[in-house]
Amino acid sequence: MSTLPSNGGKVSCMQVWPPEGLKKFETLSYLPPLSTEALSKEVDYLIRNGWVPCIEFSKEGFVYREYHSSPGYYDGRYWTMWKLPMFGCTDSAQVIAEVEEVKKAYPEYFVRIIGFDNKRQVQCISFIAAKPAGA
Repeated sequence: MSTLPSNGGKVSCMQVWPPEGLKKFETLSYLPPLSTEALSKEVDYLIRNGWVPCIEFSKEGFVYREYHSSPGYYDGRYWTMWKLPMFGCTDSAQVIAEVEEVKKAYPEYFVRIIGFDNKRQVQCISFIAAKPAGA
């Protein structure tokens, strides 16, 4: 007699994500690319919460280990910041315009938007705003 898995026998509906080729990056990365309107709504959300929009970009786009194997050490955790954090920004259109500037300057890079709470000194949200062609 066989026993059912702990999920009630619904194993056939699960899918294992392949570890090679189809990398996922940040919040929302499992969705299709966001439209400009959807991206604006996400930025509006972080602004409404009082977080400071910051734009970062990276050629790799994900965390990896290449140069060191110490526990807790990973390459690619920190991305290059595009200009300065957008302190005082109240309009998502300003953030979207900066994302477009990054895409023009670095078309083969990943671009992400983060929302930084400058009172608590923590990053509260992070999501991919643009991926290079073919990523």
